Amino acid sequence: MARAAVFAGPGRPMEIVTFNPPEPGPGEILVRVACCTLCRSDLHTHAGRRTEPTPTVLGHEVVGRIEAFGQPGVRSDADGRPAQVGDRVTWSVTTGCGTCFFCSADLPQKCERLIKFGHRPIPDGMPVTGGLSDYVLLIPGTVWFRVPDTIPDEVAAPANCATATAAALLRHAGDVAGRAVLVLGAGVLGVTVAAMARAAGASTVLVADPVPALRERSRLFEATHPISSDPTVVAETVTAATGGRGADVIVELAGTAAAVQTAFDSARIGGTILLAGTVAPTRAVPLDPEMVVRRLLTIRGVHNYHPRDLAAAISFLAGPGRDLPFDRLVVARYPLDDAEKAFAHAHTTPGFRIAVVP
Repeated sequence: MARAAVFAGPGRPMEIVTFNPPEPGPGEILVRVACCTLCRSDLHTHAGRRTEPTPTVLGHEVVGRIEAFGQPGVRSDADGRPAQVGDRVTWSVTTGCGTCFFCSADLPQKCERLIKFGHRPIPDGMPVTGGLSDYVLLIPGTVWFRVPDTIPDEVAAPANCATATAAALLRHAGDVAGRAVLVLGAGVLGVTVAAMARAAGASTVLVADPVPALRERSRLFEATHPISSDPTVVAETVTAATGGRGADVIVELAGTAAAVQTAFDSARIGGTILLAGTVAPTRAVPLDPEMVVRRLLTIRGVHNYHPRDLAAAISFLAGPGRDLPFDRLVVARYPLDDAEKAFAHAHTTPGFRIAVVP
């Protein structure tokens, strides 16, 4: 028998249910979960700050091993590498239909019939849709990749959310070689952006956070200027570090209106502002259109990621990121039966990941 932690709504303890794992159908792959880490969006749902259809199985930062292939089915990953039962894999959090307007526009993460692992109701009573389960069933069309042996489970699990989102942000940032990048928020995503920006050649990476320990931790991920998120401190440091021009690229990850305002204020003429932190409601921020026009600003929201960003994330973790202490971002591990305790711990430990290991 297999187990899953079923979430029925905020304020209600998750129920550990048992089930017989399904036989994968045509084009499906059954994966035995090795590790699931709790993302901030999981915490928002668990606390009721965002709404998901229930009952559901939360958890989308997952790595696991192939248990069985459906027949017929694809036996090679999205990079064309052959795979077999027992291989370790991870997959895109979103699966698109491949034919709708947004999929045709190369935005499969915004598919009109989008399916998101860890974010959908349990179909037919089979809780294999999220990582807080012994098994996840990859549906036809899921983009999946083999995970190199050099990447530990607890580093590989966040790859299909935090690391892939960081890769998406760097892709939209363009060439950052020799540039100044300001990262607002020094959580898991923030230090990952810092590390990837430096690996891409950024000469200056400023990481702002109100928590001294978190911003100082960013030095371990090659940030050059850990600073307070106080707007005055940010303004003074950015001015000094850029010769008064402002940052070339600003990545907002704090998820607050104040951080968004700081992002607008910190960009140089011709700069790029990437907003990704506000995945839950926050107050509006005034925007002066004349300021955007005269300063030639590019402002872009980044939500979810393209599957190609997951490929970039895995390559980074197996390459330039291999010697960085990503494993230290996971500070506790809980068995699946203690998933509720894992969430309680995660809510009190911002800026880190808690792992659930079946």
